[in-house]
Amino acid sequence: MAAMHEMIDIFKQRAEGVSAKILEVDSLKRAFEYTVDLCVNKEACQLLVSGCEEMLSEKAEDLCDLKVSGKIIAAPGLSDQLFDQFEQIAEKSGIDLIKSGLRKQVAGIDIGFTIATGGIAETGSIVLDSSSEDVRLATMLSEIHVAVVRKSSIRPNSFDFEKDMKEMMRSAPNYLAFITGASRTADIERVLALGVHGPLELHVILWEDKE
Repeated sequence: MAAMHEMIDIFKQRAEGVSAKILEVDSLKRAFEYTVDLCVNKEACQLLVSGCEEMLSEKAEDLCDLKVSGKIIAAPGLSDQLFDQFEQIAEKSGIDLIKSGLRKQVAGIDIGFTIATGGIAETGSIVLDSSSEDVRLATMLSEIHVAVVRKSSIRPNSFDFEKDMKEMMRSAPNYLAFITGASRTADIERVLALGVHGPLELHVILWEDKE
């Protein structure tokens, strides 16, 4: 047990070292509530279209009309039961919760919510089964990515995750993502910029799943 606590502490330190925000919970309901509160307290994500004041084609005008003021949480991959529970919490705060059809959300996704396959303590990374296109879009198009990681699924390093990966590879096609911190780049004049290729923020919720 002591070794598990030490591994969790290492994961937290490494994840926070790459700008991830960490929260520990004992239930998924608490994770849902945290995500909704986070969405309520952020500015609405909107598609910023330049040139809408010009003479445009009908298709371009339709795109400009897609700007919205509401807030959206995308939670693909959840079971119907978990989605219904999440949706009830979101609706009380006026938040739209969606689980599919993310290609149509060109006006932007405020928060992408996922339950990770596992975590790697050595690098503070989350490992996510991204075989679903909607999961990939939720973690790339959202301004904030909230990922739930079961504490029991965290491994000391990538080599210790090999067995889990082999099990996942038994079913195809598959797509596995390793995510470490928020999206970042320093390509432009060596100045670090967050959110260029993906979410501005990564929130990792460590779930004490009792396994």
